[in-house]
Amino acid sequence: MTHPRDQPVEITPDVLLKAYACGIFPMAESAEDPALYWIEPERRGIMPLDRLHVPSRLARTVRSDRFIVCCNRDFDAVIDGCAEPKPGRARTWINTRIRTLYGALFARGHCHTVEVYDGRALVGGLYGVSLGAAFFGESMFHRARDASKVALVHLVARLRAGKFRLLDTQFVTDHLKMFGAIEVSRRQYHKLLDAAVASDADFGAWPADASMSGEQALAWVAAAQERG
Repeated sequence: MTHPRDQPVEITPDVLLKAYACGIFPMAESAEDPALYWIEPERRGIMPLDRLHVPSRLARTVRSDRFIVCCNRDFDAVIDGCAEPKPGRARTWINTRIRTLYGALFARGHCHTVEVYDGRALVGGLYGVSLGAAFFGESMFHRARDASKVALVHLVARLRAGKFRLLDTQFVTDHLKMFGAIEVSRRQYHKLLDAAVASDADFGAWPADASMSGEQALAWVAAAQERG
């Protein structure tokens, strides 16, 4: 269960980062609603970075390098993709204020995108917020089969390369369960969050302008599992 909280003060990029450090994040009811609400789930979804499960069929797709995967190339296009209607969701929660706030964080280096291309066409991706050694996944999309899944594998690989300690998924969906996402209590989450935010990590440890191959991404994931 979530607890929306109206926020009487103006939400700025600095306020947004402080909110993440406290375990809350904003959402809107719809793209047409200018209001934002703070959300703090009773139970929080996380993806253990040392236990990502990559199904064998997906691993073959990742390894094949059918898609080109890069980071931080086109924030606006990723936001557009995440805001698109999809089966079971005719409306999006990404409104103008969300776009503006996360665009400001992107300019500051606190918001990152993972983009998946088929040739020159953007066919999938995700975006999220980094703070210390915590990464808060916000949304993902796909226009081609497995594109968002490939983005997630590459995200985890880059987080491992950058020494991140926490990947927050907010909630756990059936889609995320297949990768090993779990729920933790609010108290457990805050312990993990406090330790991660107080630690150092570098999303650019694998340079954003350097393509990571599928074989390299899977190697980072496998190495994390072996150390875990």
